[in-house]
Amino acid sequence: MTISKGDKDSLEIAARFLAEGKVIVLPTDTVYGFSGIVPDCQEAIQKIKGRKEDKPFIRLISSSQEIFKYTDDTIPQKLLDYWPGPLTIIVPLKPELSEKNNYTAAFRCPKDNWLRQVIKKCGYPIYSTSVNMAGEPFLRDIHQIEEKFADLVELIVDGDDFMETEGIPSTIVDITGGVCRVVRQGGIVLPENFIALSK
Repeated sequence: MTISKGDKDSLEIAARFLAEGKVIVLPTDTVYGFSGIVPDCQEAIQKIKGRKEDKPFIRLISSSQEIFKYTDDTIPQKLLDYWPGPLTIIVPLKPELSEKNNYTAAFRCPKDNWLRQVIKKCGYPIYSTSVNMAGEPFLRDIHQIEEKFADLVELIVDGDDFMETEGIPSTIVDITGGVCRVVRQGGIVLPENFIALSK
């Protein structure tokens, strides 16, 4: 099933599918992503992508302050100032939220207001990982996405030329070691020696 982001009920439909535990394809402010609620849909998304269990997915949240539900760490304000936007921050999880041997998680608050409202309405943070098979380039064309994945997901939302960063993935910063370390350059370009965390 494919709907358009511009449809008047697209927000409600996407949020309902997510809340029901289904894996869907959503347009983000960076790339199209496989999405599903945290933590229920991780294995299903991994199976679709053919991705190994040791590669966790980014989690999208509806507001910048929501990250403090999941970590006790101090996050530099100059990082939070990039949210909403194409910046992913890896933080230590609160001890009671650790999953199996996972003690950290990567969070992003997307710039797109429609997507933030979907996340808020479904009531959970959602996974987001680029639409592609593991090791292959991510897909930007909605027709290619439909052709390859329509039978593997419950819903595809056509973004209608939505990408504000021309399909560039988010920049990833890791703050778990006490300093800010740039893991991947993306939609926001940070210097490699970007250090902002002081405790």
